[in-house]
Amino acid sequence: MENGITNPENLAIGQTIVIVQPETTYRVRPGDSLESIAEQHNVSPMEILRNNPFLSDQEKLYAGETIVIQYQTSRSRSIITSGYTFCYIDRSVLIKTLPFLSYLTIFNYKATAGGEIIPATDDTELIQLAVSYGVSPIMFVSTITEDGMVNREANYYILNNPSIQDMLIQNSLQVIKEKGYHGINIYIDDINYDNIDSLSQYLKKAYQVFHSEGYRMLITITPVTNVDNTGMSFDQLDYSKLSEYVDGIIFASYEWARTFGYPSSIFPVNLLIDLLNYVVTIIPPEKIFLGITTAGYDWTLPYIPGATGATVVTNNDAVQIAAENNIAIQFNEPAQSPFFYYMDSDEILHVIWFKDARSFDARAMLVSQFNLQGLSLWTIMKFDAQMWLIINTQYYIQKS
Repeated sequence: MENGITNPENLAIGQTIVIVQPETTYRVRPGDSLESIAEQHNVSPMEILRNNPFLSDQEKLYAGETIVIQYQTSRSRSIITSGYTFCYIDRSVLIKTLPFLSYLTIFNYKATAGGEIIPATDDTELIQLAVSYGVSPIMFVSTITEDGMVNREANYYILNNPSIQDMLIQNSLQVIKEKGYHGINIYIDDINYDNIDSLSQYLKKAYQVFHSEGYRMLITITPVTNVDNTGMSFDQLDYSKLSEYVDGIIFASYEWARTFGYPSSIFPVNLLIDLLNYVVTIIPPEKIFLGITTAGYDWTLPYIPGATGATVVTNNDAVQIAAENNIAIQFNEPAQSPFFYYMDSDEILHVIWFKDARSFDARAMLVSQFNLQGLSLWTIMKFDAQMWLIINTQYYIQKS
């Protein structure tokens, strides 16, 4: 149950299963409530929901069922978690996920070249649900279009026109106040050596406005990467120029998650370590969030650059495909990511790269290894039981 396994009668070779021994359990008695059990054991109701995600699927507690009160998680080893979502997320998935989150980052607002803010849909219900679970709703602002591409023309106009910046900041502030957001997350794209100083001045101006009103400001950065004969590497930009005026920097990997990218692990651990070894020397590590892409990708082969698309699959779906085709799951140690090849019914060869418990464990451990602020999950649209089990049993998740 804790692993969320969907193929218990036909496990795949190489599939991971997490076995964790609870520290304290409790057998539910007639008349018990979530609040009364939490008070009896001096824990929060949110902690009980995190330790027993299945409770979010039930209308009530049932006498005789056993629930986990605590795992052997050190409260001194805490973490901030941020999860991205679109407004059309299944509400049952959101309710099951909210106990695990510190921030709910709602992907709903597009910035225009004129400094306007355009919402995709009504986000009122999501904001209210987040607050009711002790989660800070964060407004996400970007120039990403409906087809998932960044509007670089809009980026240019915003970056090079102070009056447009002022309008964008004030329009964002108005939405935050009207909707009840607790802060803002600004997506920064196309960073380079020539524009990083201009970006810094823009963020300084925004930071002063949002902080004066009592709101937190985060930014999300896709690190600039280079691919050559030796592999993939990061541009060592001076991100310290941006970190001074934010409460947190999320290093995420939207670009690598695009469906036309080369078949490979998304945000491989060896590359993450290279990035962190650099950025913690110029940015206070307590300001850094490590981005994790939660989905897997299925490519057809042979791969043709710019033409071969990939299909997004959940990690459970990937395991199911391996099990149904009786294929052993392989594991890339440097990337800390599982993968396998399979042939579909039309005799077309595929490769799937995804994440399992080992992948999440390796990435979660980087938070304590580098003393980071936390993890940022792209996205939480599907509930991944193994991922949350790994994070929840290693760290105490802070609530707002």
